[in-house]
Amino acid sequence: MNTRISLLTAALLLTGASSAFAASSTDLTVTGKITPAACLPSLSDNGTVDFGKRSVSDLKQTSTTHLGMKYMQVSVGCDGPTTFALNLIDNRAYSAFAPEVYGLGKTDAGEKLGGFTVAYSRAITESGPSNALVSFDEGKTWKRTEGIPIDPGSWASAGNNASGDWAPVLIKTLVMDMEINAFIARADGLTLTDEESIDGAATLEVKYL
Repeated sequence: MNTRISLLTAALLLTGASSAFAASSTDLTVTGKITPAACLPSLSDNGTVDFGKRSVSDLKQTSTTHLGMKYMQVSVGCDGPTTFALNLIDNRAYSAFAPEVYGLGKTDAGEKLGGFTVAYSRAITESGPSNALVSFDEGKTWKRTEGIPIDPGSWASAGNNASGDWAPVLIKTLVMDMEINAFIARADGLTLTDEESIDGAATLEVKYL
């Protein structure tokens, strides 16, 4: 009797071990596409926006100070028609004082100096006027954005809703306005005894869709 119980127990243990072994593996699938077209982005004014000098006395003590709005143009030229998005990577993300802005560097005392926002509008392709689009989920869905600031990490493109949903279209050349608004953080949280440099920096890259 005891022998039979031991054999049954052993069989159950072996079955459990076999199931555990089968469940401890999975498959890896690597996918992607090679596009025949290459796109080159560029920015007007060598990609530089200068808000000039401001006196500390001009800064608001208990709220952010708006330094103003500047425009530049972003242009993209491709070897052939393709769908793509623009991703502006914040090189000063560590200094952004709010998640919806790009950083402007830190003061000598290590305080976050401020931030700037970016918005796109007035898209024009080789086919004529288009719509500036934004995606908050890396190209899965799109919505129209004309002059509305988009968060860092969001993608921008141009297209239409001819299919029923907003989506990028095949483009060979694209020109869009880039609207930049800069802000200085509330002055009562900044040590501004010496001249401080506004030090925003970002990299514009093309994402092929």
